[in-house]
Amino acid sequence: MTGSRAPKTAEELRDAGLRVTAARVALLETVRAGDHLDAEAIASGVRGRVGHISLQAVYDGLHALTAAGLLRRIEPPGSPARFEGRVGDNHHHLVCRSCGAVADVDCAVGTAPCLTASDDHGFSVDEAEVIYWGLCPDCSTARSTSAP
Repeated sequence: MTGSRAPKTAEELRDAGLRVTAARVALLETVRAGDHLDAEAIASGVRGRVGHISLQAVYDGLHALTAAGLLRRIEPPGSPARFEGRVGDNHHHLVCRSCGAVADVDCAVGTAPCLTASDDHGFSVDEAEVIYWGLCPDCSTARSTSAP
């Protein structure tokens, strides 16, 4: 394991009840260093850190890390699943309709107000997922400059 974060990452894996492997350390560090990456981009980043790894091994590792609560998987409609290292704070996302860029956004007011549904239908709500759709600044600028 290389890098200054590797010992801390290994400890996090152990604390989550996962076996520490070079691939898992690389997966976790790649996702945390990226920005809402899909599995292909993660695989490329992991290969740059540890050499060959199959896409199936990447998916298996992402599943284990997500199930352990170390990563979060988001699935904006029309986009491949994306992964992020920001977990446990019930934040939401902005997604660009044009280029697919994704950005984090905190809850609108206070601490997780969106966990209080207008009608919970008897459910015990522990997480909410909100996706705001629009155009990122680059796509907005490109659209306004190309308009007749």
